[in-house]
Amino acid sequence: MKLYNTLTKQVEEITPIIDKKINMFVCGPTVYDLSHIGHAKTYIQMDVLARTLRSQGFKVFYLQNITDIDDKIILKANETKASWEEISSKFESEYYKDMEVLNNTSVDSYEKATDNIDTIKKQVQTLLDKKFAYVLEEDGIYFEIGKFKEYGKLSKRTEIAENDAQSRIDQSDKKRGWNDFCLWKFSKKGEPVWSADFGEGRPGWHIEDTAISENVFGPQYDIHGGAVDLIFPHHEAEITQMEAASGKSPFVRYWIHSGFLNIDGSRMGKSKDNFVTIQEVLEKGYSPMTVRLLMLQSHYRSSLDFSWDILDAAHNSYKKLSAWADLQFQNFKSPRLAKDYISDLEAVENAMRNDLKTPEALVILYKMIKKIDEEGAQPDSDAIAKAVQLIDSYFGLCLSNSSDISSGLKTIIGKRDEARREKNWAESDRLREELVRKGINIKDADYGTAWSRI
Repeated sequence: MKLYNTLTKQVEEITPIIDKKINMFVCGPTVYDLSHIGHAKTYIQMDVLARTLRSQGFKVFYLQNITDIDDKIILKANETKASWEEISSKFESEYYKDMEVLNNTSVDSYEKATDNIDTIKKQVQTLLDKKFAYVLEEDGIYFEIGKFKEYGKLSKRTEIAENDAQSRIDQSDKKRGWNDFCLWKFSKKGEPVWSADFGEGRPGWHIEDTAISENVFGPQYDIHGGAVDLIFPHHEAEITQMEAASGKSPFVRYWIHSGFLNIDGSRMGKSKDNFVTIQEVLEKGYSPMTVRLLMLQSHYRSSLDFSWDILDAAHNSYKKLSAWADLQFQNFKSPRLAKDYISDLEAVENAMRNDLKTPEALVILYKMIKKIDEEGAQPDSDAIAKAVQLIDSYFGLCLSNSSDISSGLKTIIGKRDEARREKNWAESDRLREELVRKGINIKDADYGTAWSRI
């Protein structure tokens, strides 16, 4: 299994720290609003990463954090006259609902920042003791970048860029260095507060993730994932504070980043107010699996330009996939196609093993479907059933979740076949219309009558 490592800028063979066990952490949401489809791209593609690793025999523990205390949450609470706990709890629940409906079910554990305050305080104290951090009275505790010589080794830069995800908490004209970042913000009136020996306050953004990962995995682990905007300064800060605190390097072996989802020529994001929520898309009648398929049509490291037209195209593609998957229940036999599918599925697996090349894998899959339509090959239901299981093990498209149709519907199909043999076209048409009303499409082919769900 090979993946592109942002740290080394190379595609590398995955070698876990311990045998075939992989500890994987992905930056979760800051729960102050509904998740948009830019979030969906990242979390779908990271879900596929976990599925693919497991399909290749790795024992993956997938951990995701929930940032439930942050500047944005406090601001939203003040704007809506709600408590910060009400805001974070509400949108945390909405996030879980969105992930479940999108079939992002690979996460083993979600950890909230506020459940890890003790570990956060311990890390801050360690950095103070080791002189990597300093105190600004009536402000907070900051990491001094100048004392960590390898700062910038992930991003290969030390300057803020336009699309970097930033936190307002780091903005202070009292800092020793302009890019020093906040570990602990001293309490202010109206803000949530936790007691600590070094002063009451709340955690900074970057320290939350390293505290959670250290609490679950220890000071080093295998894979860290997230969107590309988190590379700098967020992930750079994670490396800096964890390696400074533990004295161990590397903090993480493989850094995996997904590209942006763009809309109208720029990155979709709440800060730009140019986003479409996951729930908005579903309310327009698009299926969750259409959204999922759309995100897999681009390579995870590539950006994707969103439009309603390409979502419509993904909808049509998913209908074709579903119709193909329905053939697994229809008792067609074709040794030729079954043999071809063996090599086709090997090609799918090779594409996924080589840096999750989902677009390449989908092209192979669409060609598998076209072999039936364009080459006149008879389907092989058993081969298609095996293919569906394998495809779902990687992509999670729920193609294997369907079941055979009822005996009553099969009886109607049989009666229609009989009417066609007798050239009773009026009765054949009537039965076709009845099937359509019951949610079944019919296709008449040389190899027989095939049905699919509408």
